[in-house]
Amino acid sequence: MRLGNPEVLVGLETGDDAAVYRLRPDLALVVTTDFFTPIVDDAYTFGAIAAANALSDIYAMGAQPLLAVNLVAFPIKELGPALLADILRGGLDKVREAGIDILGGHSIDDHEPKYGLAVTGTVHPDRVRRNRGGRPGDQLVLTKPLGTGVISTAIKHGVAPPESAAAAIEGMLRLNRDAADAMATIDVHAATDITGFGLLGHLHGMARASGVAARVEAASVPMLVGAELLAEAGEVPGGTRSNERFLASRVRWPAGLPAGRQTLLCDAQTSGGLLLAVAADELDRLLSSLENKKVSGAVVGELIEGEAGSILVV
Repeated sequence: MRLGNPEVLVGLETGDDAAVYRLRPDLALVVTTDFFTPIVDDAYTFGAIAAANALSDIYAMGAQPLLAVNLVAFPIKELGPALLADILRGGLDKVREAGIDILGGHSIDDHEPKYGLAVTGTVHPDRVRRNRGGRPGDQLVLTKPLGTGVISTAIKHGVAPPESAAAAIEGMLRLNRDAADAMATIDVHAATDITGFGLLGHLHGMARASGVAARVEAASVPMLVGAELLAEAGEVPGGTRSNERFLASRVRWPAGLPAGRQTLLCDAQTSGGLLLAVAADELDRLLSSLENKKVSGAVVGELIEGEAGSILVV
């Protein structure tokens, strides 16, 4: 919702990753916020993952972070200040890795710990990346494998294989900065990051906002090691099940697709990768740019003519 203000370049219209407000012809502010409950046991790692996740929205818009403030809910009397200090230290270190700092924040007492950031970034108004603007024939490129939701659930239940847990944590800790830098050199038509709505949920939003449909090649989507087996074993978070229900009428599934892979295509991610829609004749340049930044880019499908927001999985 723009409220009639021409300086609001991105509001609530398409559920984009962040708000964008133009300050002057060559400068716009990008503002976002995100926080959640612990998904790993180690407090420091949780803080760092939460910070990387919040920063991701800035990168998805094609912007650079400028500053951040903490958002904290914590039962200080029950868990003590040392644990909170570890969470905050993890967040601060990750934010400093992004080249900025945390300049304050707000905390409340809450029986369930929660942590995240409000982040402000900057971008040239002409270089804002939206989750709309995709065109039929655009190739879809994903920059991180799926499975963090399933593996995080298995970690909570104490059944995640060590290699799966390590791969998920490493991926969630990795900033999307390099992927965004690679994207900045290419005429990417649409972009978003893959978080709580999963790959197909965020793709549905992109396709609907762009007025197109999408086709996804299930076998081409990268998955974290062990994630498919864990999904088949029932280590599935509630958010993923909600995504599956939401997508039931919006996705056509192929016969014989393994249940675990189908679940992972809907898996609610934390600090997931970027999903980029790029013209076919720009694809090689994008993949090369990502490779130069040491980012793995997987071509997972394309945008096609069809009912806006509908997805065909093959």
